[in-house]
Amino acid sequence: MSALLTLAWRSAWNRRATLSLVLLSVALSTFLLLGFEQVRTDVRENFSQSVSGTDLVVGARTGSVQLMLYAVFRVGSATNNIRMSSVEAIAKHRAVAWVVPLSLGDTHRGYAVLGTTADYFNRFLYGDREPLVLAQGRAFADGIDGLYGAVLGAEVADALGYRLGSKLTLTHGAGGLPGAEHADKPFTVVGILARTGTPVDRTVHISLQSMEAIHIDWVGGAPMPGVSIAPDQARKFDLTPKVVTAALVGLKGRAAVFNVQRFVADYADEPLMAVLPGVALDELWDVVGVGEKALIGMSAMVGVVSLAGLVAVVMAGLNERRRELAVLRAVGAAPRHVLLLLAGEGLLITLCGALLGVLSTGLFIALAAPWVQAHYGVNLKLSAPSAAQWSLFAAVVVAGAVASLIPAWRAYRWSLADGLSPRV
Repeated sequence: MSALLTLAWRSAWNRRATLSLVLLSVALSTFLLLGFEQVRTDVRENFSQSVSGTDLVVGARTGSVQLMLYAVFRVGSATNNIRMSSVEAIAKHRAVAWVVPLSLGDTHRGYAVLGTTADYFNRFLYGDREPLVLAQGRAFADGIDGLYGAVLGAEVADALGYRLGSKLTLTHGAGGLPGAEHADKPFTVVGILARTGTPVDRTVHISLQSMEAIHIDWVGGAPMPGVSIAPDQARKFDLTPKVVTAALVGLKGRAAVFNVQRFVADYADEPLMAVLPGVALDELWDVVGVGEKALIGMSAMVGVVSLAGLVAVVMAGLNERRRELAVLRAVGAAPRHVLLLLAGEGLLITLCGALLGVLSTGLFIALAAPWVQAHYGVNLKLSAPSAAQWSLFAAVVVAGAVASLIPAWRAYRWSLADGLSPRV
């Protein structure tokens, strides 16, 4: 067997110019399969950890996916707001450690505006329980002192060119309507967050009191005719929020999560629901994960084309190798040796291509990880291949070995006379 493998290697090396293209195509298909699996796994992990330090997300009764979409990903809008008194009642539950209210609805040049408390910057965790970090400036303060101060996500600051001290105005709702801008109450950028790879990067953060201040002279989603309250005058009003969009809840112990969830579901004053972020995010990934299946299919098709190229190249070279194989038969090689020789060539080419693909994947992850982390906040991990990646690697090698049996079987069936006297 070792002699046949040596012969197969030397035969392949003799035709290295042609076979190198096949080897590269196999390497490319392996790189796509393994690379996409690595990126998919890391992106899914980052997606699932968009909020990792929160035990429950509370909002108006709706679907769990919809609640996560607007409360965490700033997509869509709430079916209804919830009373601040309800949030305070949840905060008083004996099993609840902290509550951070969220108020959504306004935008700034297409980016979501989130009204919350200063505690948000201490309580909100993402990834592997990583805290938010201010790259520049400071967080706004609760109350009058933090009025008209904005903390920007990294993407907002980079895309719009904002720096500390920059002025900005917010837009009521999604904008697009005349007079929808809160131009009379501009905000000042007091802080810019470090990139997280989560929806936080695409959010403008203000205090709950600020959210109340810019709407103090609005009724029913429109400014009151003939009424304009100056920014400084708004400080004299009671800016305590009456309603919010949702709330993040942290518990004293994970064992109480279902107890608090039932408490919220049975709350008598208004219909509420509490969802576990991890469970809801898994459901959400199932909804948006159709694209990954399409990409896996495309990568698999590239692999099939590569193996088809391997078969085509070997089959095309058989006519040129008829005399070579006939000589082998003449010196005592059995038909099975001819079959093993060609199958061995195909296996070696596939194995070398697959190994090159593995090395290319590792090199790509090592080189691209810092750039992807800086621009998209996704942490690509350079690690030993996972079980799924080993399975894909084995699938490529096995498929290559099976594909190489097609020309090997054809050569097996050739007779000695056919090899010595080829038909023209």
